[in-house]
Amino acid sequence: MTLYIFASAVLRCGFFLAVAAAFVFLAGLLSPAAGGAQRSPLARIGAPCITALAGLLTLDALILFHAFAAQDFIVEYVAQYSDSTLPAAYRITAFWAGQPGSLLFWAWAVSLSGALFVLLPAYKKLGTRTQTGFCLFFTGITAFFLFLLADWNNPFELLDFVPEDGRGLNPLLQNPGMVLHPPLLFLGYAGFVVPGCLALAQSAGSGRAGEPKTEEAYWGDTARPFILAAWSLLTAGIVLGAWWAYMELGWGGYWAWDPVENASLLPWLISSAYLHTSVIGRKRGKLRRTNVFLMCLTTVSAFFAAYLVRSGAVQSLHAFSDEGVGLPLLIFTFVFLYLAGAAALCTTGKDARPLEDLSSKEGLLLFVAWLLSAVSAVILIATLWPVIINALITLSAHLPAFVAERLPQTPMGLEASFYNRACLPLLALPALLLLVCPGRKWKLRPGSSGFTRPRLFYAVLAAAVGLGLTLRFAGIQQPVALAAAACAVAGAAGILLHLSSGPRPASLLAAHGTHIGLLLMTLGVALSGPYQQKYTLTLGRGETGKAGQYRVTVRELYEGESRIGADGRPGYRFVEAELRVTSGNGTPLGTLAPQRRLYAKFEQQSFAEAVTLFGPGDELYAVLLGIDERTMKASLSFNVNPLVNWIWFGGILMCVFPVVGFVMKRPAGRSAGEGAPEGDEGDVAEMEETRENTVPA
Repeated sequence: MTLYIFASAVLRCGFFLAVAAAFVFLAGLLSPAAGGAQRSPLARIGAPCITALAGLLTLDALILFHAFAAQDFIVEYVAQYSDSTLPAAYRITAFWAGQPGSLLFWAWAVSLSGALFVLLPAYKKLGTRTQTGFCLFFTGITAFFLFLLADWNNPFELLDFVPEDGRGLNPLLQNPGMVLHPPLLFLGYAGFVVPGCLALAQSAGSGRAGEPKTEEAYWGDTARPFILAAWSLLTAGIVLGAWWAYMELGWGGYWAWDPVENASLLPWLISSAYLHTSVIGRKRGKLRRTNVFLMCLTTVSAFFAAYLVRSGAVQSLHAFSDEGVGLPLLIFTFVFLYLAGAAALCTTGKDARPLEDLSSKEGLLLFVAWLLSAVSAVILIATLWPVIINALITLSAHLPAFVAERLPQTPMGLEASFYNRACLPLLALPALLLLVCPGRKWKLRPGSSGFTRPRLFYAVLAAAVGLGLTLRFAGIQQPVALAAAACAVAGAAGILLHLSSGPRPASLLAAHGTHIGLLLMTLGVALSGPYQQKYTLTLGRGETGKAGQYRVTVRELYEGESRIGADGRPGYRFVEAELRVTSGNGTPLGTLAPQRRLYAKFEQQSFAEAVTLFGPGDELYAVLLGIDERTMKASLSFNVNPLVNWIWFGGILMCVFPVVGFVMKRPAGRSAGEGAPEGDEGDVAEMEETRENTVPA
């Protein structure tokens, strides 16, 4: 008990330390005499302070891990999300299963990312004012997390008695995907805090007295490893969450446009938009204000995602209850959004040169960025639609009669069909653009085709048209699915041909590898959703049924119990159907054993354990709905999902390839953040290829 009282005290000490540090750095930023001079003692205390906060949060995290490992049920959070039958691997999962633990993990990840950054040589090369500003914003964010943990979401609250056993972890969370999905998301969110704070700090100090005379590194270059790592981790978290939903929830899909799913997608879309505009910023010295705003907006959207998940503003299967944190999160989000706008306005730089034509590579990159931003805006409005309608209902007495009469009586969320109609066509456009953009020139000249390799472009375009016609005759009728699938295959082939013409830098491989992953995911999404086939069969022992091109035979029906631990404590009871799967001509394809489970701590609900028969083309997805004890027949649900595994394969490529960008070396002779000089750049294919940017644009 003393240990957990100490842990609570550590949270409060960390909060007071972070607040005090933030005020000190604020005073230093406002006073050139205190924080602007070179070698100021104030700037030198920033790294130790941030490292100390990381140490305190690490101590608290280790104590909570210990509480779950030791099964100390006197801790209310441990008793709520763990029990004596929970396997050791899922005791780790229980750390972030609830709101207090997930907030602690998020704060811990933020503190570690900040501590890592201030220990790197890149931080020491920053100007004193930028260092002071970074420490101010970073310690302010850390203080906010500690404020929530110390007051409303303390994971070390103690019970008045020690229960014999805990409540247990929801069986839906007892899945390998949930061991990694939430922490990957939080690590992605946390990774964006460093570049967000750095962008604010450098923008706030630009052109101010006391700035070092020598030019310091541009924030986008300094924070680039954190940006790429955070983007990769966030991508991995989203893809793994989709896989978990596919394998665990038993409905055969992977994305339901749930508000919590949408919340994680918003920072991914905005950060992806930044990655595209940052290419223009690095190569051409333009869009500096846009880059600052998009990076800060990425950080803001992560906090807004936390608000959606934890405020109770929208109804979701995955959301937590409010517990008093909704309003502070909303206020903090708006404060940071204001700072983002102010920082963008304060940003200075040599941005006088106009943007190139929309059909140039520069214009296409900008178009993709605004396309992704538009999709994020649509998703945000649609997710908040119940909140908007509820506000209008509240104000209905003050609205015109023709408006008030048309308002629904009860605010309802928009269905998945709306998102599919509104967002999927927009998200399919990048596949079309990837037919054009890889070989497009940065600057267009009169009489030029605009492509570095025109014949390759026309060949890829012809391949896309040919693939579209082939798919059309093969039965793919939906226009969006048809266009997306054809462009994805042709675009991936075009990128590979583009890379095969000679040696390429690691940066180019990273960008194009990420694009290939995106195209493979686009192919999987385009066909697995609209062309999924669903079947329901009721079969007894020895009976055979058809699910599309598959023949399924029930070999045996089982009933049993799984026990856990050396003392054989009950884990769950199950019923199982052993199925033999063959092709239409009788060729054996494999055996499936879907189960229905009833867990000892959750006997009010049974849980499906779906199984799949893997295939690079179609995949058979089987769920046991139940067994009729009177007739001894199993009710089975089957989905035939075309190309669904290309989603996971493409997702892996998207997560892995950006890491290649860490090895990129900046070409010599360029000023940080100012881009390439004017001239013949973009007109010579080899020069353009060797100067390609690393980020997954």
